[in-house]
Amino acid sequence: MLKLLWLKIKEALMSVLPVTIIVIILYFTPLVHLTNYELIVFIVSAIFLILGIGLFNLGADLAMQPMGEQVGASLMKSKKVKIIVIVCFIMGVLITIAEPDLSVLAAQVSEVINPLALMLSVGVGVGLFLVLAILKIIFKRDLSMMLMFFYMLMFACASLVILSGNGNFLSLAFDSGGVTTGPITVPFIMALGVGVAATIGGRNASENSFGLIALCSVGPILAVLLLGIAMKGDIPYADPNYEVNKDFFGNLFKTMGSVSKEVIIALSLIVVFFMIIELIFIKLPKKKLIQIGIGIAYTFVGLVIFLTAVNIGFLPIGYIMGKSIAEFHPAFIIGFGFVLGFVVVLAEPAVHVLNKQVEEITNGGVSKRAMLLALAIGVGISICLSMIRLVCDFSILFYIIPGYFISLGLSFFVPRMYTAIAFDSGGVASGPLTSSFILPFAIGACITLYEGPDKVLNDAFGIVAMVAMTPLITIQLLGFKAVFVKKMKEKTRMKKIISADDEQIIRFM
Repeated sequence: MLKLLWLKIKEALMSVLPVTIIVIILYFTPLVHLTNYELIVFIVSAIFLILGIGLFNLGADLAMQPMGEQVGASLMKSKKVKIIVIVCFIMGVLITIAEPDLSVLAAQVSEVINPLALMLSVGVGVGLFLVLAILKIIFKRDLSMMLMFFYMLMFACASLVILSGNGNFLSLAFDSGGVTTGPITVPFIMALGVGVAATIGGRNASENSFGLIALCSVGPILAVLLLGIAMKGDIPYADPNYEVNKDFFGNLFKTMGSVSKEVIIALSLIVVFFMIIELIFIKLPKKKLIQIGIGIAYTFVGLVIFLTAVNIGFLPIGYIMGKSIAEFHPAFIIGFGFVLGFVVVLAEPAVHVLNKQVEEITNGGVSKRAMLLALAIGVGISICLSMIRLVCDFSILFYIIPGYFISLGLSFFVPRMYTAIAFDSGGVASGPLTSSFILPFAIGACITLYEGPDKVLNDAFGIVAMVAMTPLITIQLLGFKAVFVKKMKEKTRMKKIISADDEQIIRFM
């Protein structure tokens, strides 16, 4: 176990090191105004982050993925569609309410929307679309056609939001789709799809196991858009307090205590639900339950350390960096946005869970390295485009509409496996580090450029949605390349056969 933990920590070190090096380099330049104390706090937070990611990834391997697979397999063995629908809906609602990223988002708009009402609405959206995702696997429906229909519905609702006078609600709505697919929900939901698809079997079992995250990301967007249609007036946004606390140890223990409560609630909801399913359907051996229990403990400790490090170090430093670089020159935040997006996605825990699962299910056909590079490029481009929107002040729809049309268009030309993986990748790329480091960076830059928080909700928000969208294109381009290479090899092979004599043809055949 210790050897496996050390391996996970080394992987986490390689993930967090690029971001840390960038911040340290910028400390010695006139671009960023960081004090010695702030730099030390960030470095200590980076060390905590490495440990937290390592523990979390180990816990996901031991607990969250086996739990999801067992629930999916046991539900399918029951062969009762009503039970499957009810259990999946309840599961979707519970794990969404338990997701810490959603709590953070709800707190930022609490003056206008009751946080519990927002979380329940988003939870119902995820629950409904998780049911649709499972039914897609059972009845073997095409993911591309389902996504096209629901995206058309989503854009129709966005038009109604604009007509209702709440156009600044759009960025928040699209961000909600990204924050609901966080470090707790992704391993569980993806493993659930694997369990269901493996139990059903068939020629396309591997392909059918993907797509759950993609559909579950649409539900929250529709739910928040419907809230925007029902609401009246603009959403106010107060200038946030992202100062680095001078009492490091006091702030550390206080933050760790509050984060622990959130994580306990998040994990307990999932564990209680799993135990109910375990007693009724699964009935695992004691040894397997002990392994899952150990994994849950690792997941708890890892998430607490990870989120604490983000709150005390990464969030305030991201805000300070955004303000400092925007003060130096607005053009710098555009170029820096690409670099920041490229390296930050490497530190997202859910990305590593997805990449490993993709490599295993495709038998190495889609390698972890290729997936990670495609995601990093996609996220880098998305942050760069978001910074351009922030500087030029225009609606997120100018990106979202053509972006999703390109994504859906590519789905008709690449293998369906790549389409499903791509849309899942969009959900997991927008994890807790995106909302806790890149979003504060954008908020700081926006407040500096427009001398106040008035434009924040319209221009800074939406960055999570952009991070979730661009991997849809880059991952499918991997599939397009794979198809092209395969056709070229086949064409070359046929030319050799045609030009060969009879004796050579025998060898070819």
